[in-house]
Amino acid sequence: MANLDSIFHGLADPTRRAVIARLATGPARVSELAAPHDMALPSFLKHLKVLETGGWIESDKAGRIRTCRLKPETTKAAEDWLGQQRSLWEGRLDRLDVFLNNLYDEGKNDEA
Repeated sequence: MANLDSIFHGLADPTRRAVIARLATGPARVSELAAPHDMALPSFLKHLKVLETGGWIESDKAGRIRTCRLKPETTKAAEDWLGQQRSLWEGRLDRLDVFLNNLYDEGKNDEA
């Protein structure tokens, strides 16, 4: 499994996100993945390399045709990390809410 830096680097570009979205519907040839993008094939292949390094995709070659497929376990790793961050920040925000409500209540008591 790739590390989180590589996983999120894969998501950092709209071309790579589009490739991931396309592969979510099933495997595809490199030529099919490259077709919607206005760039030279060598530039597009660099995006695929980032996705492979990040663990998002894997590919195999049969003759001259390279086919890519999504590796769903990488999505789980990203979701797990985001879930941990969500829990951490929800806890912090809940504590801030309690603190601010206490300050507000103290202010109301001081006025009375």
